[in-house]
Amino acid sequence: MEEVEVIYGDECLLVFNKPAGLLSVPGRGEDKQDCLSSRVQRRYSDALIVHRLDMATSGLMLMARDLATQRALGRLFENREVHKRYIAVVNDCLPRLQSPDGWGLIDLPIVVDWPHRPLRIVDRTHGKPSQTRWRAMEYDGITNSTRVELEPVTGRSHQLRVHLQALGHPILGDTLYAPENVQAKAPRLLLHAAALRLTHPGSGRLLSFQSAPDF
Repeated sequence: MEEVEVIYGDECLLVFNKPAGLLSVPGRGEDKQDCLSSRVQRRYSDALIVHRLDMATSGLMLMARDLATQRALGRLFENREVHKRYIAVVNDCLPRLQSPDGWGLIDLPIVVDWPHRPLRIVDRTHGKPSQTRWRAMEYDGITNSTRVELEPVTGRSHQLRVHLQALGHPILGDTLYAPENVQAKAPRLLLHAAALRLTHPGSGRLLSFQSAPDF
């Protein structure tokens, strides 16, 4: 069983690089007990979950080392004071915007697709407000795909995947939201949590972490 890469650690919190295909927390059934939290807790018995990444998503994930820090980090997430940036590769050519900074905003409400759980859908009537900032980086004509940067403003489950699908550019390798031909373009979901920035709840220092994707 692989060790999870430690990016940072102190007496209050830990930052890890979660591999794709690994659950963040245990699922239902004995075959879903291997996860980032259980691997980490074998080395750091006091580690506590603060947030999650989808099983198929790789990248930076934060854990607390005591209840007070867990609560403080939870408040930072609730108040949108933890800044996250993702890298994804999406299908087709997503052109760069002509805005001053090149960033656009997807503002589409999301709700659970109850008949097809755990899928989510855009629902302008019943969905919860959901916003994602995005910026096209480069287009690859050989694979007909575009590398993009993403900044979730809100934190809905599957938000980035649903928003990019709604934009007409599903993520390569996405077995939940992409058609079969786009799924087949990559052996995994090409979505990676590449940057994380927050104020340390103990010291007040600004912490900034980066992790380059392997795609």
